[in-house]
Amino acid sequence: MNIRFAIIFIWIFLTGFLVNASEQGTVRIKDLARIEGVRDNALVGYGVVVGLAGSGDSSRSQATLQSVRNTLENFGLVLSTDDIKSKNAAAVIVTADLPPFTQPGDKIDVHVSSVGDARSLTGGTLYMTPLKGADDDIYALAQGNLAVGGFKFEANQSVLQKNHPTVGFIPQGGIVEKEVPSHFVDDSGSLNLILKNPDFITADRIVSTLKNTGMFDVEAIHAGKISVKPVDGRSAVSVIAQIQQSWVVPAMTSRVVINERTGTLVSGSDIRVAGVVISHAGIELSIETDFFVSQPKGIFVDNSRGIKTAVNPTSRLNTTESNEALYHNDKGTSIAELVRALKKLKLSTRDIISILQALNKSGALHAELVVQ
Repeated sequence: MNIRFAIIFIWIFLTGFLVNASEQGTVRIKDLARIEGVRDNALVGYGVVVGLAGSGDSSRSQATLQSVRNTLENFGLVLSTDDIKSKNAAAVIVTADLPPFTQPGDKIDVHVSSVGDARSLTGGTLYMTPLKGADDDIYALAQGNLAVGGFKFEANQSVLQKNHPTVGFIPQGGIVEKEVPSHFVDDSGSLNLILKNPDFITADRIVSTLKNTGMFDVEAIHAGKISVKPVDGRSAVSVIAQIQQSWVVPAMTSRVVINERTGTLVSGSDIRVAGVVISHAGIELSIETDFFVSQPKGIFVDNSRGIKTAVNPTSRLNTTESNEALYHNDKGTSIAELVRALKKLKLSTRDIISILQALNKSGALHAELVVQ
């Protein structure tokens, strides 16, 4: 019975600790930093998509004709480019990302993009294509049926198109043939943490957290790089797992992101705004123009004396001024309270964006303003 109560007590304690950690904004180091040397690798290759219903490259694409000829020669068929008139093939560039620790036999996704004048890759099949890395070695082979998220149909000079039919996707269409070695531990047993968002405060907090465990020698190289060396002889996998499961409170960057095209505003709710007085009013100007024709009297017109028909435009200007919105705060506030108050004054999101831009220029907005 005592053991049962002890287990319940530990469960309640851990639950309360995790909830409390979540409320305080703690984040795992795994979500803040990556291990230096653990990275994706880009692969690229040139291939041919076949099986197109007349929507492939035309005879003007000599590269496609030569690629088809070379492919057929591998099967014992000797042809010239003049003998190939089909539009059922298209030259493409194949790209893929090779994740770290991928082993031979694993499958990866590949993307296919047309490089010729093909109208559509819908219904096509990618012929076996070797994918090379930056060192020009082959790391994967790509092949399979394309999934194209669009279409294009033509008939009697009418065109119906949706999305981009000249790009395709082959899920699990690449087979890894060679492993990329990952070197993330040096000869001394140290490894480096690379912060996703470099920050001196966050780097210092990570160093303090890892030092408090007593299992690591930690040193911050700069705001985006931290060197970690275990004090015992544990394996690299165990060390990295221990580091990534540690919790820290990252420093939040005060940033306001606005998009003037869509009228979108995103920011942290605790960003401070100094004491300000805001006066905002909108003026609408409308211009209406009427055209009147002035016709001289008589049937015959004497052009020598400049008598002819004339068009006289007449414009009317009307202005409408909306109610002025006034906001005053002499003790400062947060941006959440400011936006809430401006919304109560019935201002639109675009008006609020204009006000925030003015606040940033006046120095009252204590945050970085990012305009997209």
